[in-house]
Amino acid sequence: MPKKKRKKARSAVTINPAGFELGQLKIYAYIVPLALFMLLPIVYIFNNAFKPLSELFAFPPRFFVSRPTLDNFASLAKTTRQMVTGLSRYIFNSALVTLAVVVFTIIISSMAGYAFSKLKFKGKNALFEVNTLALMFVPVAVMIPRYLVIDRLGISDTYFAHILPLLAMPVGMFLLKQFIDQVPDELIEAAKVDGAGPFRIYAKVVIPLVLPALATVAILAFQGVWGNIETSSLFTTKDSMRTLTFFMNTLVSANASVAGQGMAAAGMLVMFVPNIILFIILQSKVMNTMAYSGMK
Repeated sequence: MPKKKRKKARSAVTINPAGFELGQLKIYAYIVPLALFMLLPIVYIFNNAFKPLSELFAFPPRFFVSRPTLDNFASLAKTTRQMVTGLSRYIFNSALVTLAVVVFTIIISSMAGYAFSKLKFKGKNALFEVNTLALMFVPVAVMIPRYLVIDRLGISDTYFAHILPLLAMPVGMFLLKQFIDQVPDELIEAAKVDGAGPFRIYAKVVIPLVLPALATVAILAFQGVWGNIETSSLFTTKDSMRTLTFFMNTLVSANASVAGQGMAAAGMLVMFVPNIILFIILQSKVMNTMAYSGMK
């Protein structure tokens, strides 16, 4: 090929750096305003918790706090010290119940998802349809059946009354099953040839490949149990067995006056912080789950 023609062909496939940067700027022009818009509720919660009463009821309302104060948190701490049951007890109950529900939900959902995806047994399709049907029911629809089950089992006023009703998570099992479907069957067959049984395949092959989905299920389970007040209001009658969420909701309702609004804003921030911390820790795994629905 002549030298001039080679130069012309080479210039035709050269990527224009300026054009690439311009394309990136167009993407950021869409993403940055959207990200800032999504951050507004979080910024508002943090600002609201540090506002004095004069700014909480200012007109026109102010988005940002101009004179931050810790009086709201001081009022919240003072009110909790006056309660019969200490705040540490509610925190311990919430931590124990949340940890147990998240761990067992991950185990149960992943095992069920693996069984529905890779194992063969009678009634598999029918049972999976039952799980899919369960996605249609909101918690309020099963409140009475749950109460009857807890009462018949005789586990009211125990930690089991908090944990057992929240272990069933149809969306978690559905998500993991769909994710495990993408695990190549060749890997499963290779593990069987090496002498691995179903449980070893589940633990050594499947789980390492679906960690992003497990992180997503962990966040969903955490949100479901952390903000739940149903178990404390229906299945327990002792204050010592109730959770922090129920305590905070009761505290805010009991102090619904104008003077109690600052304390309510502080309590809302206290309940919100664990959710955002967990998401920050697991965000990379969650983004992987959203980016692709399995392995190739």
